[in-house]
Parts: sequence; C-alpha cells; structure tokens
Amino acid sequence: MINKRFIQLGFAFLLTLYANDIFAQKQVIEFFAHRGSRLEFDENTMFAFRASYEGGMRGYETDVRLTKDGDMVLSHDATLARVSPCKSEVETMTTEEVKQVCTFKGNKLVFLQEFVNYLADKDSMYVEFEMKTNDPVKYYPTDRLRDYCDRLYKMTMSKKPVHSLYLFTSNDKTALNMMRSLHPDAELLLIIGKPINEETILTAIDMGIKRLGCTLQGTSKQMVDLAHKAGISVSLWPNTSQEDIMLGVYLGADALCCDRALEVKKFLDTKAPWIKYK
Repeated sequence: MINKRFIQLGFAFLLTLYANDIFAQKQVIEFFAHRGSRLEFDENTMFAFRASYEGGMRGYETDVRLTKDGDMVLSHDATLARVSPCKSEVETMTTEEVKQVCTFKGNKLVFLQEFVNYLADKDSMYVEFEMKTNDPVKYYPTDRLRDYCDRLYKMTMSKKPVHSLYLFTSNDKTALNMMRSLHPDAELLLIIGKPINEETILTAIDMGIKRLGCTLQGTSKQMVDLAHKAGISVSLWPNTSQEDIMLGVYLGADALCCDRALEVKKFLDTKAPWIKYK
C-alpha cells in the first residue's frame, strides 16, 4: 500500500515543479495562525500570539467564551481539561477562578481585553474571533447572547488597528444573526464542518453572509469557483502542513488558517515565493 505521506510529498513536489502552469493566483491569501499556531505554541496564550507575531505572522484565529460573571476569555474547548489541570467548564467559573489557572506549559489563560490591547498598535492585522456560544439553554440564553455579542463587538472594534480586518465567526447561526442585528457593519463568517459544496454555499446565501469557512478535505476547485461566483469568500481548514496550504492555494481559497504557521511560512517564503499571502 502506498504511504499517504509519500503521496502528499509527491503532490507538493509536482505543485512546486509546475507552479507557473498550475497556479494562476489572482487573490492575496489571508494566511493566519490558528489559535496562535497551536501545534507550535501553547494555544490561545499570549506566548503563542507574541511568538507567532514575532515570527512574521499578521493574522490570528481565536475563540471567545464568557465566564460565569461575564468576562470574556479565550478558550476553544468548553472545558479546560485538554490544556490545563482544571477540568471545569469556562462558563461555570468566575473571573478570579480563571485567573488562577495555568496551562500544562505554565501559561496563564488570556482575557479578550488583554489580547485586543496587544493588537491595538499593530498595523494591517487579520483576526477571526470565533463566538463559542453553542449551548444557548445552559449558558447563552437570548439576553446573555445579546450582551455577549454587543460587548465582543465594542471591545474588539474600539481597539482595531488601522488597515486591519476583524471578523466575527461561528457555527452558531443564532450568534451570527444576533451580531448582525446589533451591529450591521460587523464582518461575519459562517463556519460549517463540511466541504464547500452546493449545500454549504446555499446556507451562506440564505443567511446573507459573504464569508464561508469549510473543511479543506473534500473541497474541490469547482465548488470554490462556484462560491466565488456567488460572491462568497472561502476560508478552508484545517491546515497543518505545507501540503495542506499548497492544496488550499490550488483550490483558490481566500483565507487559510494554519496550525504550524511559522513552519509553513518559512516554506512559502523560501520554496514557494510565487504564492501571494499576507
């Protein structure tokens, strides 16, 4: 049986060898660090954000949850068990309790205000703030969701640096609709854990959302082209290797997040300089 890794490397080699013929790249890709480049650094920590910025990255994706008493903290998972000794759900913890937690690697959790303050003097940033609001009955009833969306928008946009793009993303349609109702100028992206296809494109169209985040695996160039014809910008994930990024470029993605952002950035800069990204 042919090794999968061998196939990926062969594909990457062919893309590199015939780059000028294969790529007719018109867009400049938004290339950004997923949770601060989570497979290189301690995810969603200031250590990760600083290290990836100092390594040349100018884009991030992060995740925003509410503490029990209403502070905004960066955490992907509902519980902290994967990244720290604490097993609690973020939404059940007070601000002071969250402040006491350190990750397994010794870093403090990050509150949204600290993150946006760090970005405030940095020009030309691209940041996706994912709204982690998927338990409306237990943690995010309508009034609390309204307050969450309003404060998230105001806290981030009041500190947005010049020439930057801040997006509010989610797979929670209710959160996206709430954000739009409160702040019609908010830039939104719908996350769907499926490839770009007719179904996902129609879902975005029905919601009136012009940005769609879907899985790299299973997405075809034909469907990306169809999304573009419908006026929809395409973000593809997950991307953990140079082969993933090269495939995303070939498919015509507008944005690509990466779990090994600095490693892949070095590859792009030295081995694939024809790929335009920011």
